[in-house]
Amino acid sequence: MTRTPVLRRVKHSTARVFLVLLLFALAACDRQTETTHETDRLTFQAFGTLVDITLYPAGKHDLARIEAELSADLENMHASWHAWEPGSLGRTNQLLAMGGEFSAPPSVLPLIEYGQELEALTDGLFNPALGRLIAAWGFHQSEAAGPPPDPDAVRALINDPPRMADIERSGARLRGRHPELQLDFGGLAKGFAVARSLDLLAELGVEHAIVNAGGDLMTRGQPGARAWRIGVRHPRGAGVLAGIELGSGEALFTSGDYERGYEWDGQRIHHVIDPRTGWPSQGLAAATVLHADPALADAAATTLMIAGPEDWPGLARRLGVDHALVVLPDGSVELTPGMAARVKFQDDVPHRIRHAQTGNGPGDE
Repeated sequence: MTRTPVLRRVKHSTARVFLVLLLFALAACDRQTETTHETDRLTFQAFGTLVDITLYPAGKHDLARIEAELSADLENMHASWHAWEPGSLGRTNQLLAMGGEFSAPPSVLPLIEYGQELEALTDGLFNPALGRLIAAWGFHQSEAAGPPPDPDAVRALINDPPRMADIERSGARLRGRHPELQLDFGGLAKGFAVARSLDLLAELGVEHAIVNAGGDLMTRGQPGARAWRIGVRHPRGAGVLAGIELGSGEALFTSGDYERGYEWDGQRIHHVIDPRTGWPSQGLAAATVLHADPALADAAATTLMIAGPEDWPGLARRLGVDHALVVLPDGSVELTPGMAARVKFQDDVPHRIRHAQTGNGPGDE
């Protein structure tokens, strides 16, 4: 799929993955660790997560101004797109449920438009209209908690589920066509936020940087003649699963069952809900996507988790994702040929290449 990078699409638009940013070397391998005084670092809480900004070269930037402007912008986006607190998205959900026509808030409309595109492209596997289902599982609160919903309640929620296609759009005018429709952009908003942050850094004169929001990240420029080196930690153990070098304008996003969730009766309840079953996705522990469009990388990582071990390669192909890596519950790894050419495993990790153009079966290695 060819699309304009969201970095430009949301330039004027006012979200925990297990990725570890390692400045210029991977701590878990034998590469020589270069000095970190070549970069400036900013770390602060915003957008409901820990934000880490790496700037190159050191000593060139107004760090106080950058932190102030980025944190303020991220908090504005967080307030606008929050799924259960008052804000632009909350007001949009109220109006959609009423069924009348209204003007969409400018900050929310790009997410709705992109969400509709992605829902159509994934045959409904990516469906931000299922906010009520997400809430039923206990994820519309600061600390996710049980109990899980009754199975009959889940079946009722997915018997006639709302979809993004139930939002009628005419320019900036919207109308909801399903009374249960409630938007939750948890699988998309962080990609938009990272894109906007890179835009803002460019406006502030920053030429080389990484924006890392809770582990999901994107690059701008590069640290001198080198690449940005990133470590991907294994979701089933400590340490680095693989290393990968990123060039300028590349985003790396991960979705996993170890992120937001809770334990209930000895079972891990995680936040990636399969719209086909109404229950947390099964079959994959994590999915990592590399792409030039951070919003697509964000949504694709979530959707590959939902697609599961049999169908993720075909879905990656459909989304135009050439670089993807998934971790199975037993700790083994599957990845596309493009990603296999980019990563270097740190240990003897069982892995195999899956060809995105064929899905499973013939063509796998």
